[in-house]
Amino acid sequence: MNSSGLAWVTPQGGTLSCVANGSGLKINMSTLDAVLSRIDQDLDHSLDRLFALLRIPSISTDSAYADHCRAAAAYLAADLAALGFDTSVRDTPGHPIIVAHSPKGPPSHVLFYGHYDVQPVDPLELWQSPPFEPRVATLADGRKAIVARGACDDKGQLMTFVEACRAWKAVTGSLPVSITMLIEGEEECGSKHLFGFVRDNAAELCADLALICDTGMWDPDTPTVTTSLRGLLYEEVKLRCADRDLHSGLFGGAAQNPIRQLARVIAALHDDRGRITIPGFYDGVRDLPEDIKAELAGLGLTAEQFLGSVGLKIPAGEVDRLLIEQISTRPTCDVNGIIGGYTGEGSKTVIPAEASAKISFRLVGDQDPHRISNAFRAFVRARLPEDCTAEFINHAAAPAIQLPLDTPVLGKTRAALATEWGRRAVAVGSGGSIPIVGDFRQVLDMDSLLVGFALDDDRVHSPNEKYDLRSFHKGIRSWARILPELAS
Repeated sequence: MNSSGLAWVTPQGGTLSCVANGSGLKINMSTLDAVLSRIDQDLDHSLDRLFALLRIPSISTDSAYADHCRAAAAYLAADLAALGFDTSVRDTPGHPIIVAHSPKGPPSHVLFYGHYDVQPVDPLELWQSPPFEPRVATLADGRKAIVARGACDDKGQLMTFVEACRAWKAVTGSLPVSITMLIEGEEECGSKHLFGFVRDNAAELCADLALICDTGMWDPDTPTVTTSLRGLLYEEVKLRCADRDLHSGLFGGAAQNPIRQLARVIAALHDDRGRITIPGFYDGVRDLPEDIKAELAGLGLTAEQFLGSVGLKIPAGEVDRLLIEQISTRPTCDVNGIIGGYTGEGSKTVIPAEASAKISFRLVGDQDPHRISNAFRAFVRARLPEDCTAEFINHAAAPAIQLPLDTPVLGKTRAALATEWGRRAVAVGSGGSIPIVGDFRQVLDMDSLLVGFALDDDRVHSPNEKYDLRSFHKGIRSWARILPELAS
């Protein structure tokens, strides 16, 4: 019991009670059981509501679907209003953003973020059923899955949280915490207007913690809390030598070749042990605590498991790091594309005037993307001969995000997930980036808790996207358990 009159359920059982500072909210173990029972009994209706949202083709990248994006926003806004949220659909220069506030209640306040837009469905001929006609299918291994565009990314995940709120409201008439929801419609096309919206509405959106359900599980039975996201620096470099393409028979041996110079630079970016050689690159990179590293090692991820499915077998990162570290908690440098010279059919004997490369860096810890950008550019220029000049274009620069590993929120969330799934919840970093999480940290001074129920075989962004029915059902139950744990 803490000073606010709160006591917490543990995986071993015990009493869960809550009196939230005059809000009138009282939670005990039987209340939670009633909420979970309500979720089970209402699952068919929860599916109906999700299916109604999935039928709306809210493809944000294609202007032909703008009205459908607005329809999806209106559907969600009406649904949240029916739950008692003070809901508004805010216009942006792109697709609208939904902001919804729960009635004033417990002092603990969370901001839930999700998105209603989806990826295009091409190639349509590869779908086994129409992408916006959702259905429950039986997979080859007997699992039941919801199949539709957006079933996992992010409508199904988003609705796990909404349905958990619905169950709490149905049983108790209130919520364990105060909730603001921020649901956008441009995540699949870069969230172009969300970042400015957060800055312009910072006072309204500020909360104790952000919740995001757009991540996945370790495996179908092991829940996961994503504790870090790698940052992203994306640079494009263009090298120029002669003022035009040159005949290689006439100028070969005398004229500088920008492809050769570019290749030299790229080859110098890594040493023989897989470390990145840019001076100062590892400033701000911290080693994992030994207990966390041991936990990751215990997951037993092997090169055969991870790389075998794509026809590879030998990890290419830092040789003294675990594979799971290489893909989640260590920084990287990758060449994403090289362009130069003649690339058409047949042959053309030229020394090109220009060559370019696109290079991305995944960042961790306190690495500063702007400092690394400057260091990378200096690294390139230092290796160029006098007759070769460089031009740089920056396409992205976002720092890494780390949830403090000693925060009580992490422990409570893992305990709630373990109770629901019957297995210890793992805490792992993600190799990807979710830029808005950085804005939540920088603009709102707020950490983010990332809990998702996607699986590796959900075919996100591909034809026949799916979301396991078990992920949807137990995802709702998981959030129902997590919410009261956040009440402190």
